[in-house]
Amino acid sequence: MQTPATQPQSEQTKALLGFDGSARRIAENSRWIAGGVNSNFRLNISPTPLVFERGEGAYLFDIDGNRLIDYYLGMGPMILGHKPAALVEAVKTQIDKGILFAGQTEVEARAARLVCELVPCAERIRFGSSGSEVDQAALRLARAATGRSKVIKFEGHYHGWFDNVLWSTAPALDAAGPVDAPLAVAGSNGQLPQSADDLVILPWNDLEAVIRRLGQGDIAAVIMEAAMCNAGAIHPLPGYLEGVREACTRAGTVLIFDEVITGFRLGAGGAQQRFGVTPDLATFGKAIANGFPVAAIAGRADLLDQFAKGGVVHGGTYNSQPIAMAATAATLRALTPDLFAGIERQGGKLMEGMREALASAGVTAAVTGFPSIFHVAFGIDKPARNYRELARSNKPAYIAFTTALLQRGVRALERGAWFMSAAHNDAVIEETLWAVRRAVADLKARGVV
Repeated sequence: MQTPATQPQSEQTKALLGFDGSARRIAENSRWIAGGVNSNFRLNISPTPLVFERGEGAYLFDIDGNRLIDYYLGMGPMILGHKPAALVEAVKTQIDKGILFAGQTEVEARAARLVCELVPCAERIRFGSSGSEVDQAALRLARAATGRSKVIKFEGHYHGWFDNVLWSTAPALDAAGPVDAPLAVAGSNGQLPQSADDLVILPWNDLEAVIRRLGQGDIAAVIMEAAMCNAGAIHPLPGYLEGVREACTRAGTVLIFDEVITGFRLGAGGAQQRFGVTPDLATFGKAIANGFPVAAIAGRADLLDQFAKGGVVHGGTYNSQPIAMAATAATLRALTPDLFAGIERQGGKLMEGMREALASAGVTAAVTGFPSIFHVAFGIDKPARNYRELARSNKPAYIAFTTALLQRGVRALERGAWFMSAAHNDAVIEETLWAVRRAVADLKARGVV
């Protein structure tokens, strides 16, 4: 028999959770903070953006007194869960030593060595503060090394919010142009139109399209998510990464893997280790420091050393900030084979349970990806291979699903991604599946799916 402490929260209370306190606080905070949030990706969440008091393990606790199983995990970083003891202790120890020195520390060297030991491409590294920043650094290095200006990026892939890369990340299909020749679609009002002049948009998972375009000899870099995880959790087709690697080498083009999401999540060595394909450069963030603002660019020594002696500028007041470096080192030390095996086991159990729950209810959906980050899409019956296929999913129905889950104590991203952590144990998975079954039944009863 379940004890009250382990019963699903909404089963104990016999009522759906409410979020009126968060809604009021967001409205009040909008007097000072634009929209009440500090990132556009936290806007317009159904039924309201939430305000939290604390996090622990697999759970978040909001100002309405709700305990929520968390699959946002900070939008990916919290691979160890909220407030892991070893990381907290490492950070407290560093705080006692100091906060910011505008110089170097032993802890940043330890963190750098750990990255270089774990990541196949990492002969050298530089730390930054966000994925957007280090993606810009990677593109600058590629242009300096090749003397070329044009960059290939792929439809549906996200490489930060700066003008020169925020193109065709989530374009409306009626504006995106032909499948085999996508148009560059701006992601924001106020973007400089000319910032797309040196950008070539291609469909992902189409090797022949990459080979043809590289054949013109003017491409400085190909940048991609090695597994498409910002939109969906889409695997590269067999031979695709290997073919792009070979084509870039032949064309003298720098291959960049954006591993801001996949790095230290698909395995200690990221997607490049999992798929056995080594890029020239790779960028990291999110899981590298379990919630601290740390990012990194790593790769070939001859490329990274241009920062030191090739006239390529890379800066940042908070790069390698000591407290964040202590968090990085503590996180990377925790990424053992046993930890990843546990996450894979629990994530696989949740994926299969969700497939069974949706199929039993007669809901057409695809649950795809990786056990540590998977994706749920309503309205499609097989894994998507690219952005266009994923864009055919029933997004309004999925948002209704995540809202129904939230009311039953489970917080999942409205874009379809589910992030797993080492703290998501059997009890958490069972409670999540309890909520999934009831949320689906609710949507069926209301005719949403």
